[in-house]
Amino acid sequence: MPQVMEFKLPDLGEGLTEAEIVRWLVAVGDVVAIDQPVVEVETAKAMVEVPCPYGGVVTARFGEEGTELPVGAPLITVAVGAASLPGAPAAQAAEAEGSGNVPRPLIGYGEDHSRPARRRRVRPVTAAVSAPVAAPAPAPAVPVAPAGPVPVISPLVRKLAKDGGVDLRALRGSGPEGLILRADVEAALAALRAPGPAPAAAVAPPAAVSAQGERIPLKGVRGAVAEKLSRSRREIPDATCWVDADATELMAARAAMNAVGGPKISVLALLARICTAALARYPELNSTVDLAAKEIVRLPSVHLGFAAQTERGLVVPVVRDAQHRNPESLSAEFARLTELARAGKLAPADLTGGTFTLNNYGVFGVDGSTPIINHPEAAMLGVGRIIDKPWVHEGQLAVRKVVQLSLTFDHRVCDGGTAGGFLRYVADCVESPAVLLRSL
Repeated sequence: MPQVMEFKLPDLGEGLTEAEIVRWLVAVGDVVAIDQPVVEVETAKAMVEVPCPYGGVVTARFGEEGTELPVGAPLITVAVGAASLPGAPAAQAAEAEGSGNVPRPLIGYGEDHSRPARRRRVRPVTAAVSAPVAAPAPAPAVPVAPAGPVPVISPLVRKLAKDGGVDLRALRGSGPEGLILRADVEAALAALRAPGPAPAAAVAPPAAVSAQGERIPLKGVRGAVAEKLSRSRREIPDATCWVDADATELMAARAAMNAVGGPKISVLALLARICTAALARYPELNSTVDLAAKEIVRLPSVHLGFAAQTERGLVVPVVRDAQHRNPESLSAEFARLTELARAGKLAPADLTGGTFTLNNYGVFGVDGSTPIINHPEAAMLGVGRIIDKPWVHEGQLAVRKVVQLSLTFDHRVCDGGTAGGFLRYVADCVESPAVLLRSL
């Protein structure tokens, strides 16, 4: 007789207590092997595939795609044992004991996310499972879809399609290798709403819309960001100072560095290098406040966060030990983390542990802002767009490349003199990169 094993959502670590089902990788009746990924879930920090510790036949799944489950809630049940694997060798039956690898903290975190995870193909089993298992009611029949997974990465795109009643399997993506993008779904929605004959397939009405307007769940990345920003406002008495700086010489220095060949240096990397030098002079801003101990903790390393806008929302990847990196190394690390962020493959280790944040909101075409500190850090440097403006240079009115810099800081860790000194040093390095060279 096969033994039915229940696999629950494992402890995800990093203080995470729930996850949303993004995509099921197996169906009821499929044969799974030990440690085979069975579901893709999204937490407030990353998307990960969860492997099952049991080998056998899937007898039930718990939760539809888009459902949020707490840690410890049932995910699937698996019938294990020789009887559950018709025609399988005895070695496969030995998998009934499970791998012992799950549950473990942070499934999938810390793995190599630079390439897609390899999935085993599963074969359906027609033999009935003798052990009765309580399972959710079967989902209504859907039209036959093309073979292979739907090429969608972003949960936002999936939700947009689900709420609008768009069948992703019927779309052809315009992205690389047929990837379905948000623009593809929006185009399909526009076609559905256009006047004309009704489509053959019934279109589901938009979800979560009431007389008061659309309701958007505050969960996942959006919920995590909301909680962190709210906590920052509750706990940190912040203040902001700002200054305009002539970035003409910095842009000229970058152009000269990139003209000699080799990897290109980004403006963000040069600003990051300036920040690490400034933090070496003003270590008060690379600190955190321990409220329980009533102490200011100055941190020995600069783990530099940078704000990145993605389809999942705002995320802040962290460059470890940024103080030891040169502009070329910083550029490469920014590019690597940004690519992972846009693909939704950042691990929680890439998103935690920051000590200072650099926020380049100039990419949105704005000049200034008053950033909210990324709790529990003590400061954030904001950078506006670099544009041509009239400027007095060497006693003459000239057109120069000007940028506005703003520093939001925790007034508990330092006073305005320290914050002003830090910002003035950053501005001096922007206006004359030789200032940075003299301080190295």
